[in-house]
Amino acid sequence: MSSFHGNKVNPTRMHKSQFKFYLFLISLSAFMILPIIFMFSQSLKPIGELFLYPPRFFVENPTFKNFYDLFNVTSVTVIPMTRFLFNSIVVTGSVVFLSITISAMAGFALSKLEFKWKKVLFEANIIALMFVSAAVTIPRYFVVDTLGLTDNLLGHIIPVLAMPVGLFLIKQFVDQIPNEIIQSASIDGATNFTIFRKIVVPVIMPAMATVSILAFQMAWNNTETSEIYMNKETLRTFAFYMTTLTGNLENKVAGQGIAAAAALIMFVPNLIIFIFMQSRVIDTMAHSGIK
Repeated sequence: MSSFHGNKVNPTRMHKSQFKFYLFLISLSAFMILPIIFMFSQSLKPIGELFLYPPRFFVENPTFKNFYDLFNVTSVTVIPMTRFLFNSIVVTGSVVFLSITISAMAGFALSKLEFKWKKVLFEANIIALMFVSAAVTIPRYFVVDTLGLTDNLLGHIIPVLAMPVGLFLIKQFVDQIPNEIIQSASIDGATNFTIFRKIVVPVIMPAMATVSILAFQMAWNNTETSEIYMNKETLRTFAFYMTTLTGNLENKVAGQGIAAAAALIMFVPNLIIFIFMQSRVIDTMAHSGIK
């Protein structure tokens, strides 16, 4: 039985019957990576190649002029690009850390602790999954304005901390922890925080990694808070600045190269964090945990 299991389920060598699967997966991977290659290629194209018809997928005469023009334009503006970049780094780091912490603690509480309105709160979280951000833009603005968070970096952070999908995902992971383990730790004198830190967190690490990616992408690419809540230019984010940069240029044609370079700069951090976290994401999708 062990020989069959080892050879069939988890083979040590590739069998010729597997080639068709590898061929399909390699072809699919090559197709899915094309948009990324195109983005890199587009950012390196000179102006002449950007407007060729029919358009070319690959760049023939790569140049870094688009990046040079981008940083040259941002260096002569009243507010330096580094200010917007600093705002984005602070906001994104805060959102990722706080989103993970809040989702993990709330998921543990909704899964393993007993308190009043527990089911109501979880059902409210499920309902929140159905709402798109545009549906709550106006009430969210009134809340932010009432709290006095306009023209404040907290106005970038507080409105996006609630992640219903992150809470739902982590709760499903915590549900896999046997109640007997929690009860045994509690009998031994462990507090809820100790149980959360030493028992729950190691189990939900894959889910926390997935939540971190979602929170990073939401915060890094977010332009809504800069548009709605920030009147001061110095408090706006790098994403907002990149989206408005080319629109303010007098030469719209030359601005397309700058736009391509700006799009790549915005995309690369998302790619990097996914590469480092992808193994955890796969674990999350497989819904791993204590068996």
